[in-house]
Amino acid sequence: MARFGIREEERVTLSHLDLYGPSLATGSEKALLHARLKLSRDALVWKLEGLGDAAVRKPMTETATNLIGLVKHLTRLEAQYFCHAFDRPRPTLAWESDEDAKLGHPSDMYARPEERVEDLISDYHAACAAADRTIEDLDLDTTGRHPFAGVTVSLRWMLLNVLLDTARHAGHADIIREQIDGSAGGGRGRELPKDGEFWSTYRARVSGEIDTEAWMAFIRARS
Repeated sequence: MARFGIREEERVTLSHLDLYGPSLATGSEKALLHARLKLSRDALVWKLEGLGDAAVRKPMTETATNLIGLVKHLTRLEAQYFCHAFDRPRPTLAWESDEDAKLGHPSDMYARPEERVEDLISDYHAACAAADRTIEDLDLDTTGRHPFAGVTVSLRWMLLNVLLDTARHAGHADIIREQIDGSAGGGRGRELPKDGEFWSTYRARVSGEIDTEAWMAFIRARS
């Protein structure tokens, strides 16, 4: 069974704790926004690591939300919002010009049967790399044209918008991955332990099945 992830050289070197260091906590606006975007990207792709093809394609909600679809959707946003909007070079995404896209139903929220998941993840990294070049080369006040709304927007607007969208979808991926195999955590190095006894008791606490006295006795015994 295939397994998916990112190559070591493609991983961000910035850790979550670096966001609280002086260079970012009191540094430039662009550096902080860009760093946060990189962390959110990495958290999203991390949610696919260790899973097989069927799992990353599997629809997990009534509206068919799935892990690889989230990655594919954000590939389109990175390419459109950072590259196309500012007349910058961008990778070609063949599925953007297919008939279903022209009919208003682009396949950017799922992987088609003929598409390889490895290729879609590579597309995401390529789009992010192109986006990074735009972010690094242009000032935040540089203006471009929104590819869908047709209005003039700044790089600052685009960076904030893609950051929020990526963080939002990384949160969706958190829940989907937990539904698939119980893995949970906010990012690489911040995994939550798979402790069946704790989580079953915690769920009982949340639902009100055990009272405060019983909960406190449980966590005291484990400390």
